[in-house]
Amino acid sequence: MSFFKKYLDITKKNHSFVCVGLDSDITKIPSFLNRENNPIYSFNKEIIDATKDVTACYKPNFAFYLSAGKKGFEALEKTIAYIPSEIPVILDVKVGDIGNTMKHYAKAFFEELAVDSITVNPLMGSDVIDPLLEYPDKMKFLLVLTSNKSANDYLKREQLFKVIGEMVLKSDSKQIGAVVGGTNSKELKEIRELMPESIFLVPGIGAQGGNLEVVMNNAISSKDNPLLLINSSRGIIFASSEKDFAEASRKATISLKNSINNCL
Repeated sequence: MSFFKKYLDITKKNHSFVCVGLDSDITKIPSFLNRENNPIYSFNKEIIDATKDVTACYKPNFAFYLSAGKKGFEALEKTIAYIPSEIPVILDVKVGDIGNTMKHYAKAFFEELAVDSITVNPLMGSDVIDPLLEYPDKMKFLLVLTSNKSANDYLKREQLFKVIGEMVLKSDSKQIGAVVGGTNSKELKEIRELMPESIFLVPGIGAQGGNLEVVMNNAISSKDNPLLLINSSRGIIFASSEKDFAEASRKATISLKNSINNCL
């Protein structure tokens, strides 16, 4: 099943537009899990069990798994396999290369790891995107305007977000989406007007200071079909560092879910 179809089905079933970011930093997970054979996987498994009926997708961040070495990569593989097949998985890799190299990235992520979507750095142009289009059922979220402060250095100052937005606009909205940081309150409406039919992946709410109400007022496509996913990572998975961490993650997910739905 395509990412787009999974997205439509799961948001309807779970009444949720929450993306749970699995930024599972081995140095931050509850210390008692270190007794487990694979602490990161054990942590993720409990988070997934606690949130799978109230979320719309999961987004593991590749860096946290690579930095943990073989155990980390094993945890990533097992986590992806454990997530219910009806829930889409976005692998946050922010990769962007050209030609044959990009084909190998695509094969690694879409075939070997079998995720439904990846985040993509498109700054090297259409050579980045073209190999990914060989996987039409997979979603590619292009970095349009990120939530970090230094996005001002290039994406804002040089108005590159508009150029990338035009690239998204010209693409198939069922396989090309946009990463638009929730901290960009002034640009959100402009970007949505530029890309009315694209799914927005919106990080930056909560820990990074993005205002949910502002995002919802400016970034949704429509109230009936918002076409967005609000990501929360630290605010959900590290809601507690005690033995109730999974329960706390569920409460945080439900709280964000309800706040999003109240805006709709």
